[in-house]
Amino acid sequence: MSDNLVEPLERVLSTLNPDGTRRWMRPKAAMGKWWNRRRVVAWILMILFTAIPWMKIGGRPVMLLDVVNREFTFVGTTFQPTEALLLALLLIGVFFGIFLITAILGRGWCGWACPQTVYLEFLYRPIERWAEGNKSGSSKKKVALWRKLMKYAIFLVFSLHLSNTFLAYFAGPTEVWAWSIGAPGEHPAAFAVVMSVAALMMFDFVFFREQMCTLVCPYARLQSVLLDRDSLIVGYDEKRGEPRGKKHHNPDAELPQGDCIDCGLCVAACPTGIDIREGLQLECIACTQCIDACDTVMEKIERPKGLIRFASQNSLAGVIAKKFRPRLVVYPLLLLLIFGGLGYGLSNRASSEAMILRNQGSVPAQSGDQMVQPVSLRISNRSPETRTYTLEVQGPSVVKGNPFPITLEAYGMRKVNLPVFTPVESFVDGKVLLHISISDGEDYHVNLEKTLFGPN
Repeated sequence: MSDNLVEPLERVLSTLNPDGTRRWMRPKAAMGKWWNRRRVVAWILMILFTAIPWMKIGGRPVMLLDVVNREFTFVGTTFQPTEALLLALLLIGVFFGIFLITAILGRGWCGWACPQTVYLEFLYRPIERWAEGNKSGSSKKKVALWRKLMKYAIFLVFSLHLSNTFLAYFAGPTEVWAWSIGAPGEHPAAFAVVMSVAALMMFDFVFFREQMCTLVCPYARLQSVLLDRDSLIVGYDEKRGEPRGKKHHNPDAELPQGDCIDCGLCVAACPTGIDIREGLQLECIACTQCIDACDTVMEKIERPKGLIRFASQNSLAGVIAKKFRPRLVVYPLLLLLIFGGLGYGLSNRASSEAMILRNQGSVPAQSGDQMVQPVSLRISNRSPETRTYTLEVQGPSVVKGNPFPITLEAYGMRKVNLPVFTPVESFVDGKVLLHISISDGEDYHVNLEKTLFGPN
């Protein structure tokens, strides 16, 4: 370290060297029972991520985020722009569900289901170890240039696949497939999105990696308020492990000795570079690699497994767990209220919706003895079947060039502009009330009103 730099009193970040330079992580995979379990979960999640855009429920996608048309489909249910409250309830429910999982299982989401961890630890890093022939995770081993180029080429192929899959969640898989086999010039916007997302993935999984968890992700900062001392975490049994050190075989030795032999394998296996023996830390993602590494050592030295294990902070400290934890009551109650309200809203929403839109920049114009004013309608078909809509106008106003009846396919939406003609003598104090009735001839009928302005 340079003499001009002040050495920190303690470690600032696990991804930094004492002199402030980047500490590159090359964790040595500890392939124990927890690794195998996480690998099964990870591959299921990766397969689902690719398959979900193609899956349908009742003829509707399982998930489609159609930002262009402002329609969002979840589990076969389509939310339209006017249903922001229902969509908000769904998203809030998802967040509170994660809060509940955290209160019970700690950072289980980070280590087992977060896309960053799943793809980095079970796709990109295994490819890297295979391509470089570096199974030990050593950073000192020199890697041939052709191996590095091969690794980056494979990374790029998978990044492009994931980027196209990501786009399919917003545009639909058949549309993305058609774009993929066509020339980029035919769909420049989609091509730019795919290449941009692929570039970001390459930056993340090649360079940024664990810093996404330790520096960027806000979830790690939230764990201090989402966890309590009875939440399940990956922890080190200090009472059993300390004092650590190499094992002596002298039965008459007076110095006590714990089960930890200070081999450092738990640190070498950690993808974020922390020492779990220092207690619960922000960088811990509960990936269980330290558990697998430690259990392997305990087997070799004929000690019981579980020196590092899933446990609560209280249990590791020998404190009896609380029988009543308020957050385990509050979170389920909130989830019940949120999803109950969502279910009630979905079961009672109308099969269609018609509303008068505000005309921006349009002013009434006089044509002879009549005032002409454009009126815009938006009609949404929320049902899973085709509907035909009719329109009736009541009062002194009439619609000329009436485009009704109009037919909308399932979950379709259409904006209609109506030229409304109103006799000048019908205006009272410069106003007249327009009455519009819209019906689908089945179970939807609505009466709409709009104030038209004209001469006094």
